Amino acid sequence: MARERSPGIKLLFAVLIGGALLIPLLAVYALVYDRQHQARVAQDSITVGWGGAQVVSGPVLVIPYRAERVTSEQVDGKTVTRTVVERDELFLSPESQQVTTEIDPDVKERSIYKTVIYLAKLGGTAKFVLPPDLERFGVKREQLLLNEAEFRFGASDSRGLQTDTKVSVNGTALPLKPGNGVASSNGSGFFGYFEWTDGEPLDVVWSYSLRGSRSLTLVPRGGSTEWKASSSWPHPSFEGDFLPEHETGAQGFAATWSVTNLALGQALVLDDDPGAPNVSEPDGRSVIYAEPVGTGQSMAATIRLVDPVDVYSRVDRSVKYGFLFIGFTFLAFLMFDIVGGARVAAAEYLLSGAGLVLFFVMLLAFSEVIGFTLAYLVASGAIIGLLTAYSAAVLGSWKRARFIGALLLGLYGLLYVLLSLEAWSLMIGSVLLFFALAGVMYATRQIDWSSVGRSDTVDA
Repeated sequence: MARERSPGIKLLFAVLIGGALLIPLLAVYALVYDRQHQARVAQDSITVGWGGAQVVSGPVLVIPYRAERVTSEQVDGKTVTRTVVERDELFLSPESQQVTTEIDPDVKERSIYKTVIYLAKLGGTAKFVLPPDLERFGVKREQLLLNEAEFRFGASDSRGLQTDTKVSVNGTALPLKPGNGVASSNGSGFFGYFEWTDGEPLDVVWSYSLRGSRSLTLVPRGGSTEWKASSSWPHPSFEGDFLPEHETGAQGFAATWSVTNLALGQALVLDDDPGAPNVSEPDGRSVIYAEPVGTGQSMAATIRLVDPVDVYSRVDRSVKYGFLFIGFTFLAFLMFDIVGGARVAAAEYLLSGAGLVLFFVMLLAFSEVIGFTLAYLVASGAIIGLLTAYSAAVLGSWKRARFIGALLLGLYGLLYVLLSLEAWSLMIGSVLLFFALAGVMYATRQIDWSSVGRSDTVDA
């Protein structure tokens, strides 16, 4: 008859098998990432022709001017200096502007995938004044080509622009043209020529509708920017360089930003248009997909229309707790083996661990179809039933199997709580591990881990 393994060797085998099961657990983690990527590709295809995440900015008044520059070159061994007249541009931001935005959200679906889309109605007023101290910027007023000035507006995905775009300057409608937007929206948007020959202050009133998806970002410009935004979407996330005062409830949200050029760190007159802000999707991809236009980086405020049932992020978090399920279940089997007198083979550890890993695959698959909560109930119920029945055969007792079932029920219930209470998950998990370790220490306090032979201890 083969010699009985010592408790220490049994513990080593359980640890080694548990470690081996981390490989398929990592494969499940990779599967979640792959399915999340497929979902994002599907969401992008849903928004084709509608509009992606939008970055808006403007108005900015662009004034061409003639700049005289002195150049030197070598001609026949002599240095020749010439004065060259070049055309350049000044970018004038408004002294003050007020922006209002109403976001009408919707959820668009294709097959098992869905994404949040919206129609945003934007409007605002802005006041422009020609600075009296232009010479500080190295430009004299007589150099300005005021009759060739342009008002520029930015919208990063111009596919979303609607037909109701209107801009008026001092009460006169401005004819608009596509393209030539501001650099902070990657050069996309619309513009209109304006003859500003008198150089008098300008009052600009504008409005347009814009289709987009997932997020809306405003790049503030000027001496002061006040942005008021409202929507019926109850799950906003406010991100970016500036955070608003806001009220959020089941009926939606209302938010207000107040940003000054002191906070922006920008003068009202610039000799170059700042580039796109650093706005990224939740998966890390940049909202601006093309090569950036302009120099430097703009600051921005973002409203993200969060999907509260993002199944992939919740499944991803649950997989990270997979080693706890394997560890606690193997620990229970080990205690029944070395304390309770049951005989648990390596293959039985392996099959039970495979069932625990399968839970996460089922959770992912069902979540995409019926939602996370129902999928969690289905997957956990199936695995608890399977492993409870299997434990009855492995441990030779339905009493012991019911303990395994109760253990798994408690673990799956605790995991759901941890997923719901993200801020408390680390503390709850550490306390659980403490009591589990204390229980194991108490149950094994009289075991000689190096001895060979089975204890006569009765059922645990």
